[in-house]
Amino acid sequence: MLWRALKELPMEGSHFRRQAPIGSYIVDFLCPAKHLIIELDGGHHNEDATAARDLERQRWLENEGCRVIRFWNSEITSDLTAVLERIYVELYGSREAETIKLKHRRK
Repeated sequence: MLWRALKELPMEGSHFRRQAPIGSYIVDFLCPAKHLIIELDGGHHNEDATAARDLERQRWLENEGCRVIRFWNSEITSDLTAVLERIYVELYGSREAETIKLKHRRK
């Protein structure tokens, strides 16, 4: 559901990749131009061991220069509009900001 919504966003240049590899990890969604990672979590992410692995993974990704935002699966199904607004703010700084063409520089 989120993947379909991200592909339809009217944000020029805000290309997202799904299931993108970064180091030894696979992230749910990545906007390379903004180094923004979106992770979706189900109920099993509440378990202590899984939450500890998530935190370690997130710290590694942040040390690589990425920003990570997380959403519960239930947020996607219950309030997709609010999720998309949060993503927009992460990309552009505010809800009122105009979209700008984002450019991904390949290494």
